[in-house]
Amino acid sequence: MTANPSVTDATLIDGKAIANEVVEEIGQQVRELVAAGQPTPGLAVVLVGEDPASQVYVRNKLLKCQQAGIVSREYRLPVETMESDLLGLLVDLNDDPDVHGILVQLPLPKHIDEQKVLQAIAPEKDVDGFHPENLGRLLVGAPDALVPCTPLGCLIMLRRTLGDALAGKHVVVVGRSNIVGKPAALLALQQHCTVTMVHSRSENIEALCRQADVLIVAVGRPELVRADWVKPGAVVLDVGINRVERDGKAKLVGDVAFDEVAPIASAITPVPGGVGPMTIACLLRNTLQAYQRQQR
Repeated sequence: MTANPSVTDATLIDGKAIANEVVEEIGQQVRELVAAGQPTPGLAVVLVGEDPASQVYVRNKLLKCQQAGIVSREYRLPVETMESDLLGLLVDLNDDPDVHGILVQLPLPKHIDEQKVLQAIAPEKDVDGFHPENLGRLLVGAPDALVPCTPLGCLIMLRRTLGDALAGKHVVVVGRSNIVGKPAALLALQQHCTVTMVHSRSENIEALCRQADVLIVAVGRPELVRADWVKPGAVVLDVGINRVERDGKAKLVGDVAFDEVAPIASAITPVPGGVGPMTIACLLRNTLQAYQRQQR
């Protein structure tokens, strides 16, 4: 599908359906490996504290592991866990041959240095793709890089939406985080796109966004992007998940004002049900990739 300015109602990019397809593809590969006598891929998930959102995310990740046939181990640590104890656990998991991927659920309690923890994970088991070595591999376009899951999910959605037409498109990324914005920009460059990054210090943000054939928004600000920020026919990927109060009820909304933008865009992701499910699917994809690298 290519962007078409005459479109008045955007095609909904169903992240949940695409994610289910990805998980099923991974599950098929896992079943074939096991049938051939290979060990089962294993993922260790570490959760420190009792953050409600983190608990939901971890539960969903473990359920998808089960669906794909990946062995999952869950390590729940109390919020007062010392940094040294968490690092010690990671040393053990790095050395465990049955663990092919390690994920430490973020955010961590404030007394734990997040970067120190992420760098303590062996790069070949870093299925979140946050280790500096994996980010460096992404920068130089190494084919075996473990890529951060959310931007990888965005790329898969774009490929399945635009196909070969993605090359040459102008991609505008709103947000410059190490988790989404920067990796998304690098992935778009690898697809031969022209890339602009927009952030809080950018001038004429609305005008820059209106130039986008593909607009990726990841800033954590509810409904920041309005209709007049979007070029007719653009493809819009909304990474944001924000909880707001509407009419006395809690509601999840994205970083894009969906009701305003959907009539203008050619395709758009909903919130929820858009990019979110793809993040978990790509975690499983990375786990399988890490497993395959370690079996060589």
